[in-house]
Amino acid sequence: MTSLPPNSKAHPVILAGTGPGDPDLLTLRAVRAIGAAEIILHDALVDARILVLAAPDAVLIHVGKRCGRHAMSQTEINRRLVECARTGARVLRLKGGDPMIFGRAGEEIAALRAAGIAVEVIPGITAASAAAASACVSLTARGRARAVTLVTGHTADGGVPPQDWAALARLDSTLVFYMGSRHARAIADRLIEAGLDPATPAMLLTNVSRPNETRRLDRLIDLADGIAAADLAAPALILIGAALDAAVPVATIRADARELS
Repeated sequence: MTSLPPNSKAHPVILAGTGPGDPDLLTLRAVRAIGAAEIILHDALVDARILVLAAPDAVLIHVGKRCGRHAMSQTEINRRLVECARTGARVLRLKGGDPMIFGRAGEEIAALRAAGIAVEVIPGITAASAAAASACVSLTARGRARAVTLVTGHTADGGVPPQDWAALARLDSTLVFYMGSRHARAIADRLIEAGLDPATPAMLLTNVSRPNETRRLDRLIDLADGIAAADLAAPALILIGAALDAAVPVATIRADARELS
């Protein structure tokens, strides 16, 4: 790619969240950024229905990471962002969910700033919020959950994260584990060992907001059994906490949707 002269100023690189998948959940600002971008570097979780909003002549570069399969390393992504920005093009980095929540945005922002390139961030709806809306359940509830705790479900090398399980078990909180489906049994076992009631409601959701969304409500002790029947390659979220008692059954939500259509 051709680089700008040293005294030229690149456009700011925009990091935008696309939400959980449904294009209707994009922010207006994100839609405008997608339409104006000349180069788009996008994650694997960015829905194809969102990518078609790009200009016909926009260059789309897949840089996604899914289930241990990487299109390119994070170091390479950082390098490509800087390289693209220095061409003078309008560069957009598209991420699933919200870029600032388990999106490694900090690393990309640091690399761009180190190269003297300005950055703008457009927030997106994070999966926890979309899951709550899908299940019609509030993640906070008087007398049941005074907080929401977002937790990573795996380490950088794919292992079980070394959390303070006793602290998590003590919290009067709804726990939300991102990317934790492969370690669901270990997560449940550690929380129970740390003192969390085995009968605590636990919900597994995959493909939140997409046409193939699935949702299963269990007790914490039965969580791993539900995982066994799930598509582990799909983006998944685990919700745990007393507030989930109020979750509306899938059949009821679908019936309500039919009445409104």
